[in-house]
Amino acid sequence: MPAVALALFAVFLLLDGGVRAAVQRRRTGENGVRLPVGIFHWGARLTSALGGIVAGVVAPVAELLGLDPLPALDRPVPRVGGAVLAGLAILAVFGCQLAMGASWRTTVDPGERPGLVTSGPFRLVRNPIYTALTTMTAGLALAVPSTLSLVGLAAMIIGIELQVRRIEEPYLERIHGIAWHQYTARTGRFLPGLGRLR
Repeated sequence: MPAVALALFAVFLLLDGGVRAAVQRRRTGENGVRLPVGIFHWGARLTSALGGIVAGVVAPVAELLGLDPLPALDRPVPRVGGAVLAGLAILAVFGCQLAMGASWRTTVDPGERPGLVTSGPFRLVRNPIYTALTTMTAGLALAVPSTLSLVGLAAMIIGIELQVRRIEEPYLERIHGIAWHQYTARTGRFLPGLGRLR
């Protein structure tokens, strides 16, 4: 299963890093790639990115090189289920990014004011891309069950939580005001109904 995990992560990188930017360029004339602003922002983004790399590359390579998997999770059903879950989540990440339309960016740019997206998967949760990224990483951790993959999953969750709560939500509140408050009152943060703000 480690080779499958590596292949899945390669597909994710191709879709997320290449195809998505090309689609954005065709739609808007620019690729949507933005760099973090400030050390905290860089820290949050790097934490989640490293989490994905550890779960999607380091853990599978370590297993191929002989690292023993966690015995409690080293079963065919969770491994295959994790790979399927990761594959579906990769498609969900890409689909949610496409659903953002012209508002999609790799991260916030304080000088921009993209439209507030509340339709499609964003009708169900405010951060479906991050929900899908966490699901992908959890699937990879099941497919290649090791301490490394669990550390990667933890880093992904921590980085996403910091990104959403300390960077993106304050930014969206600042630029969208009342519309943002109405949206957060009815829509959960990562799961439907959970994390609504009153």
